[in-house]
Formats: sequence, structure tokens, C-alpha cells
Amino acid sequence: VHLQASGGGLVQAGGSLRLSCVASGRIFGINDMGWYRQAPGKQRELVAAITRGGTTNYADSVKGRFFISRDNAKNTVYLQMNSLKPEDTAVYYCKFYIFIGTSYSPLDGMDYWGKGTLVTVSS
Repeated sequence: VHLQASGGGLVQAGGSLRLSCVASGRIFGINDMGWYRQAPGKQRELVAAITRGGTTNYADSVKGRFFISRDNAKNTVYLQMNSLKPEDTAVYYCKFYIFIGTSYSPLDGMDYWGKGTLVTVSS
């Protein structure tokens, strides 16, 4: 299984970016999909997550500015980031809980991480 994140880049404060992360390989199904970020010198933190049914969860710092969505048919999650601030600068990582067997048995599921995409917001 491989996760490929894309869409990062350099943007001015107040601008927008859209991140994507697609999973490929032996996949039976995907439960939670999420975006995390890690700024220099800081711990990795949850930015947003979405369940297979579409329930979302956001960090307080991004509520109302970031929006997560998913396309189950494409094994893809998106993060629309609006009104970006310099403090949003970080490497953004996607994480999927993927079942690789033939059922949704917990024995066949585990977390997979993408390699990250850099988002830089200039002031």
C-alpha cells in the first residue's frame, strides 16, 4: 500500500491551497482518513479527519478555514485550506486506516502514512 500526497506549495497569507492524498495497492477498504501536520520544532498534530461515513473532525485552529472531504471510489482524501496563515506552515501528512484483507476485520487493518507535502505560508 502506498499513499501519495500532493498539492503543497508556497502561498501568501490569506490564500488557499488544496491538498490531495491517494492510496494505491492492495486495498479492501478504508476507514478513517486524516491530515496531520508538523511544523519545525513541534510535534505532529491532527488537522482534520473524516470517517468512512463522512463524519468530520477538525483542530480548533483550523475550524471554519479548512475543509476535509473524501472520494471513496478513488481512495482519495482532500483538504481545502482557505484563509491560510503563516502559522499553518508545516509539512502535511495524510494517514489512512486501511484494510488489506478480505473483510473489515481489525486483524486486517492498520494505519498507513503518506510522505508529506510542504505548505509554506508567507506573511
